Amino acid sequence: MPYFEPELQLTEEEFRLIRDLIYNHCGLFFDDDSKYLLDRRLSQRVFHHNLSGFREYYQFLKYDRRKEEEVADIMDLLTTNETYFFREAFQLRAFTDEIVPELLKLKQRERTLRIWSAGCSTGEEPYTIAMLLLEMGLHGWRIEIVGSDISHRVVQQARKGVYTKSSFRATEEHYLKRFFVETDEGYRICDEVRELVTISQMNLFDANRLALLGKMDVIFCRNVIIYFDQSSKKRVIESFYNTLRGGGYLLLGHSESLMNISTAFALKHLKNDMVYQKTDTISGGVAS
Repeated sequence: MPYFEPELQLTEEEFRLIRDLIYNHCGLFFDDDSKYLLDRRLSQRVFHHNLSGFREYYQFLKYDRRKEEEVADIMDLLTTNETYFFREAFQLRAFTDEIVPELLKLKQRERTLRIWSAGCSTGEEPYTIAMLLLEMGLHGWRIEIVGSDISHRVVQQARKGVYTKSSFRATEEHYLKRFFVETDEGYRICDEVRELVTISQMNLFDANRLALLGKMDVIFCRNVIIYFDQSSKKRVIESFYNTLRGGGYLLLGHSESLMNISTAFALKHLKNDMVYQKTDTISGGVAS
């Protein structure tokens, strides 16, 4: 006989408990309209752990020794990890044609570039950045690119570095030929690119982990803060400010801005895009 899982019902109280626990852990906020989403998508986790219902699942999230791993993993179920190589080409042109040349002049003595791809999902963004910098031929420069995401699953996928057709919708053929090796599973990113990139599991609310990153020249954080409420956005943007070097750049998604979030960055109009820059002289801070 076919097996049917019994239906679960997320009560209003259970919804608020689980929603607030997720919010306090990583800043993602789900309003009352999201109750159906949590009900439908988290029920599979209740069944996966053989729990009696959402009340017991809440206790699991709060007290079990695997609680942090579980909260991180359910982000896969509650957020969208849609990404692909060379996404938002106009912004990448601003990066290669204007931002990097400026940084190369400023850092001639140090000859290092450190770039953070925050919320990198399955890794297409940090590997895209690496390919672009390799194409620029920065001989004699030490390049470090850190990709991070809160989800264990996508971090593992990013580290594996094997991609299928959907990741290449905006990829020119010569990048595919130069930087990928075709395998039975798909296209594997080549070692030359992989050597520039470190992929880490990281919660943007974890100040201790963020402090270990060190200073960055550029931070990409595209289509991530859309999941945060205003308070969480301010907290994350302040962390980015503290992580950037003076003169460093913050690149958000095309639909995101720092309006009503922070006055600590200067909005810079480049030829290809508008970006945010940390200046040493600008006054201000997180918007109140």
